Amino acid sequence: MSAAASPTLNHSVTRPLSRWAQTAVVFFKEWRDALRDRRTLMRLAVPALLMGPLMLMLLSGLIAQFESQAAKRELMAVGLEHAPTLRNYVERQGYTVKDAPADYERKLRDSQLSQPVLVVPKSFEDDLAQGEAVHLEVVTDSANTRASAGAGAVAGLINGFGRERGALQLMLRGVPADLMQAVQLNERDLASPGARASRLTSMIPMFVIMAVLYGCLTAALDSTSGERERGSLEPLLMNPVPHLSLVIGKWAAVALLGGVVAALCATSFMPAQLLLKSDSLQAMFRFGWGEVTDFIAVLLPLCAALGALLMAVAIRTKTFKEAQASATLVMTMVSLAPMVSLMNPGGDAPWYFWVPGLGQNQLMMLVLKGEPMQLMQWLPTVVTAVVMSAVCLVYVARHMREAVSR
Repeated sequence: MSAAASPTLNHSVTRPLSRWAQTAVVFFKEWRDALRDRRTLMRLAVPALLMGPLMLMLLSGLIAQFESQAAKRELMAVGLEHAPTLRNYVERQGYTVKDAPADYERKLRDSQLSQPVLVVPKSFEDDLAQGEAVHLEVVTDSANTRASAGAGAVAGLINGFGRERGALQLMLRGVPADLMQAVQLNERDLASPGARASRLTSMIPMFVIMAVLYGCLTAALDSTSGERERGSLEPLLMNPVPHLSLVIGKWAAVALLGGVVAALCATSFMPAQLLLKSDSLQAMFRFGWGEVTDFIAVLLPLCAALGALLMAVAIRTKTFKEAQASATLVMTMVSLAPMVSLMNPGGDAPWYFWVPGLGQNQLMMLVLKGEPMQLMQWLPTVVTAVVMSAVCLVYVARHMREAVSR
């Protein structure tokens, strides 16, 4: 807000309604100034709209690569010509055998080879005929994600060959093969499709929180340290208006801008579903207007709390760059808060919902899993946001009062 544009308020107005009217004047002025800065709005709106689609596109593209690799049913091997019985079994399972290149180890390390390599010794058939254990080797590189992902399929294929071979040996000796499997284990997965999809989309809430944080950051710093640097804050404070009313007006504009960014980011996931390349992820990931509403309800208290906290951090600085440096600590703490749940996979502790950033992350994960969001889970995030906002706004108003009295 420039010095010329600072609102001049009536000296005689002291009634509570007039104070709210004064707050509204500051709010609309701050909001109009924010809308005039189209370059900043574009920097906020474009990432908020594109973050969801790009995140899902990259994720679905990676999963689609794994699915297409599994659908090819190819086995890359070295020395499989020494094991005709194994080759017969592999081909009966619908696999196509491909010879690995001579420098397969180097290509695996350089991520130029996207499949693990099965190494078969020359003595395979002789050892198998004599009843000795045959040692095979699956060569992969854990740093090569695509190759390491296929190692499990190769291991399952070899284990299947071993079971078939053992069953045939027992049948030749007149022993039922079922005697070797006295216990059979069946797995039953209780997770819903949304919960299974959340294992892949667990990073989405963190990116949404960062988008909201950046949405509040520019407006919060500009309305405090930015105005101080431009010399328009002191003339504004000379008006006979309660400083808390001025602060609330500025804070409301900052929180609203963060809320708009949150709404844009949440809404962007709806059209992003049309861009999913993975059929399995598309079947599991369902994001409609109900989920958008839940996301906004979760993020609005965070917008209010972050806006007030950033204003409190920036009010003591004299330049915009200094305020940006001071706000780095807030950005780091908020961005690292969701990592607590990843470091403690044993379950969600009740205190998670009282931590700003972490509580919102847990609630958005519930939404992505398709689980109902309980009131006693959402309420702590609101209480924390209200308390944090009140404390920070009082601090900003008090610091403004001290700045005028100097």
